[in-house]
Amino acid sequence: MVARILGIGRSLRPRQWLKNAAVFAGIVLTGRLTEPAAIISVIQAFLLFNAVSSAMYLVNDVLDRERDLQHPFKRYRPIARGLVPVRLALTLAFALIMVSLPLAYALNINFFVAVVLYLLLQVAYSSFLKHIILVDVMAIAVGFILRVYAGVWVIDAHLSVWFFLCVLSGALFLAIAKRRSELTLLGAQAESHRKILSHYPAALLDILTTMFATAAWLSYAMFVFLFEGYEPRRRFAEFLTDFFSQSAENTKWLMLTVPIVTYGVMRYLYIVYEKKQGESPERVLLSDKPMLATAVLWVGSVIGILYVLGK
Repeated sequence: MVARILGIGRSLRPRQWLKNAAVFAGIVLTGRLTEPAAIISVIQAFLLFNAVSSAMYLVNDVLDRERDLQHPFKRYRPIARGLVPVRLALTLAFALIMVSLPLAYALNINFFVAVVLYLLLQVAYSSFLKHIILVDVMAIAVGFILRVYAGVWVIDAHLSVWFFLCVLSGALFLAIAKRRSELTLLGAQAESHRKILSHYPAALLDILTTMFATAAWLSYAMFVFLFEGYEPRRRFAEFLTDFFSQSAENTKWLMLTVPIVTYGVMRYLYIVYEKKQGESPERVLLSDKPMLATAVLWVGSVIGILYVLGK
């Protein structure tokens, strides 16, 4: 019984809930991190996304249990090993969805739409999208975009088109890097585990990885350059004027975070090509200390500029 309970816990994949932290991007970048009502709404959105994503992980593990047995790491998943029965996994997944949907609707209608779209996307991905070259990585990217914009919509906020392009290119970069890492990790067994990998030449994945790595940091640079939600506090503005020049008061200080993002992209490329990792972005973030430090530094810098030095 204890082993089964622990198996269920692992099957919910709590480590991958880290992806759902993307819902907090909207509240931070719109300057509403100091609003208690907005904070509560986003936390509720985060918890509900954890529930629905875990439900889909259960369904996916049930559908992929035979292929997972041929994977060097996924073969240890509780459902693939038979530790968690298929019927139990599907029942739990159904219960999580049935509880989450009414709560999502009660929270915010726009957030509810995001959750429904995410569920439909995951069902389509598990059923047939993951077998279509290029469409499979686009589906993975859209899933991440829905996480981000669920956090934006739940507080009825708006961010520029450059933010969308930044999220899109970053999500595609991670998705392509995931496929590249799978191809490297599985080698000759790649096709037996994930048939679509046989249609991905390594050269194509290398080109796409480079393309979206460039697009990711460049679109982020454009987003922060055109960002209009920052105004320095009076004392900080006076310091800038006295210490630098009259024009320094209007400097786009979020541009200071561009080198951090650029290093993060380069570090991830190093992890994919040199360390032969990248199949699981959340594992990379938690296990690679420089990558974790980069993420913490970026979050701290953005919050510091917008909320400590800004108003």
